[in-house]
Amino acid sequence: MAPNIFLVRQRVSRLGQRMSAFQINLNPLKEPLGFIKILEWIASIFAFSTCGGFKGKTEILVTCPKLQENKTVKATFGYPFRLNQASFQSPSAVNVCDVNWERHVLIGDYSSSAQFYVTFAVFVFLYCTAALLLYVGYTNLYRDSRKLPMIDFVVTLVATFLWLVSTSAWAKALTDIKVATGQNIVQELMPCKQSNVTCYFDSVTSMGSLNVSVIFGFLNMILWGGNAWFVYKETSLHSPSNTSASHSQGGVPPPTGI
Repeated sequence: MAPNIFLVRQRVSRLGQRMSAFQINLNPLKEPLGFIKILEWIASIFAFSTCGGFKGKTEILVTCPKLQENKTVKATFGYPFRLNQASFQSPSAVNVCDVNWERHVLIGDYSSSAQFYVTFAVFVFLYCTAALLLYVGYTNLYRDSRKLPMIDFVVTLVATFLWLVSTSAWAKALTDIKVATGQNIVQELMPCKQSNVTCYFDSVTSMGSLNVSVIFGFLNMILWGGNAWFVYKETSLHSPSNTSASHSQGGVPPPTGI
């Protein structure tokens, strides 16, 4: 037991010494491993900012033939896109056509897909920040270790898959959001089905930034999938550097001519 404890303490001490030896080295950023990580870091920012910061509204024109009254009512919506909580508002809180529009809301709840996409993008941003710090500040620690490149490789594969899943789910949700806030709302609203109320779809906020968020989601998937090869090259699966180093330090040299 005592030798095992001593061995653990020795390894912890070595790790502490390596972690304390922080030294900035920008050379990894000039290589594909670090350069692509910067692109992933930037792309993740665009992914969660274009989706999480969206605010929009949809408007319909309401006509009351008997009262000869034309008014516009609107429903404001945004991230996380719980449309079933976005109620319509009339001008000056007046009941247009004797209808309490605040009791009527849009249809659908797409918060699960939107929050999954944004939350994952934020986690990716944090991971890229930590990875870049490791690449730049602890280059030797990363490349001399067998576990860190392997962990980085596994995370890269998992992130590639999750980018595909989250972006696909968010793209489907965005399609449904466009339908739920578009011309179909006139057919779905109960007041618009009354004989004394006539509704016309007026406008909806452009969702160009949300389209951009989907594009950046798939772009992130491509970046992480492409970067998997460069991370793989740093692992012992591709290049058993530690084994080669032990041979060069006095071990038996590997046989030549194979």
